Parts: sequence; C-alpha cells; structure tokens
Amino acid sequence: MAQYKHLPIYKKAFDLTVYFEKVVRHFSRYHKYSLGTELRQLSHEVLRQIVRANNATEKAPQLEKLRELLEDLKITLRIAKEEKAFANFDSYHYSVNQVVDLCRQNEGWLKSTLQKSGRPESSSHTGAGQARAN
Repeated sequence: MAQYKHLPIYKKAFDLTVYFEKVVRHFSRYHKYSLGTELRQLSHEVLRQIVRANNATEKAPQLEKLRELLEDLKITLRIAKEEKAFANFDSYHYSVNQVVDLCRQNEGWLKSTLQKSGRPESSSHTGAGQARAN
C-alpha cells in the first residue's frame, strides 16, 4: 500500500474533516443530524477517495470520482449556508475556501496524471471548458 499521509491534499482534507467534526457540534439539532451528518460523511469519503487514488494504478478514474465528491461537498456547504446552519459566516467561508483549495489540488493531480499517461484530459472536464468558451 502506497503512503498517503505525506500528500498535501490528504493533509488538507484531513484538517477539513476534523474542522467539520468541530463546527457541526454548533449546528442546531435539526441541522446537526441532517446537513451536519452529510458534511461529515462526505468529508470522510473524500479522505477515503484520496487514499484510493493514491493507491490506484489508474489514478484518473479515482481522481474523477474525487472531483464528484468535492462538488457534492460544495453543494452541501452551500445548502448549509442558505439554511443558516453555520454559527457564523466565517465558519462557512473557511470551509468553502478549503474545499475550493482541495478542488484545485485534485485538478492539478489529475492533470499531472493524465500528462504522464499521455492521455488527453477527461471528456467531462474538457467538454465543460469548451461549453464555457462558446
């Protein structure tokens, strides 16, 4: 099994998971057991997916799955913000900035992996970019 604890993306995801464990404690009971649980579960799944990607021979499919999980996490954060689950805006702001940074790291890792394998970028990523360009 490959080492993963040294990876910057793993360290940031781990810190975010610990942060969610702390911040969810201050959610109201209703939000703690709905949105809070979802945030906690998604952050745990992101950590597991980083480990899977690091251990995989074919990293690109694992990193694309990680991309989807991070998007799910961003959506859940936005819902939590709209529902006023966070005790203050700073908690939301910190959380979303950390997730965006994880997305950047993941995209860099994916791009590096695809360049090493000699494959073009995934169709889901380049298709979205082409749609925006038009």
